[in-house]
Amino acid sequence: METLEPIQQTLREIDKRVPYSLRAAFGLAHRPVALPSDDGDIASFVASFFQPQDDGPGPAETRGNDEEEEPRARAGLRMDWACYARDHDEDAHFGHGEAGVVGVADGVGGYRKRGVDAGAFSRGLMTAAFAEVCAAEPGTPVCPHTLLERAYEDTAASGAPGGSTAVILSLAPGGTDNTLRWAFIGDSAFAVFRGGRIVHRSRRQQKRFNHPLQLSAREGGVAKADVGEMAVREGDVVVVGTDGLFDNVFDGEIGVVVRMGTALGFSPKNMADVVAGVAYEMSRSNERDSPYSIDSRKHRGDRRHGGKPDDITVVVAFIVSAYS
Repeated sequence: METLEPIQQTLREIDKRVPYSLRAAFGLAHRPVALPSDDGDIASFVASFFQPQDDGPGPAETRGNDEEEEPRARAGLRMDWACYARDHDEDAHFGHGEAGVVGVADGVGGYRKRGVDAGAFSRGLMTAAFAEVCAAEPGTPVCPHTLLERAYEDTAASGAPGGSTAVILSLAPGGTDNTLRWAFIGDSAFAVFRGGRIVHRSRRQQKRFNHPLQLSAREGGVAKADVGEMAVREGDVVVVGTDGLFDNVFDGEIGVVVRMGTALGFSPKNMADVVAGVAYEMSRSNERDSPYSIDSRKHRGDRRHGGKPDDITVVVAFIVSAYS
């Protein structure tokens, strides 16, 4: 699937389909739901996904190879991806299944106060990146940093106003080079899960609290982009999103959705919808702690609780056999 078109679906619609078991388990205040007291099977099923997990590596770290990884690394892999995205506002995304590349971008909302279209730069970045991938010779490996740099240059040259954070990831389809590569700037982020455990998490870039690094014609290009790579395996799940996801949902909570979705046979679209729906409910909560509220208390010294209303874009990519 190749698309730049946002999926015509609102977060309110997705919200209605978030499993009530997850609402109850997360204690979401927006729509509190109790698990049936007489349905022990459901309660036990949900509780199983909240069992203590190995925390895995910290941000921007990955596990070393184990005995199982080397044999599995010989098989060619590809991305099976899908996205939840709103149909307006400041987020943008793209994906190209055959080239094995996905990206999200988030326009810096502060430009709205200046009467600027705060989504212009994010849309320009993703449109330019998608066009660049489509123009490449089929089978050409995609370097995320080079792609982000060219997309930035095209967008800045177009005169697009505003600024944007962005993240692009690529996986060379087929072959035996099963390496996930990335380039990002700001607080659009991603996490890689293996067996429901996080094995890599990008580290957000910001000047100070709630002021991420950005790409803009005024502030310059991709020199400060974080670039890296890691080996991936069949069965890994990559969750990519704007800060509307990662400011509202803890990594461990995303892991719960990944584990539950894997057990229930979710497709990438199912999983992206549910992750986005959970983020949406948490963004509307006035009681639960969120990553954003904890950081706000730490850096601003306020008493904030609850989530952060924001645009939410979620891309979920399953790493699967190239021959499936």
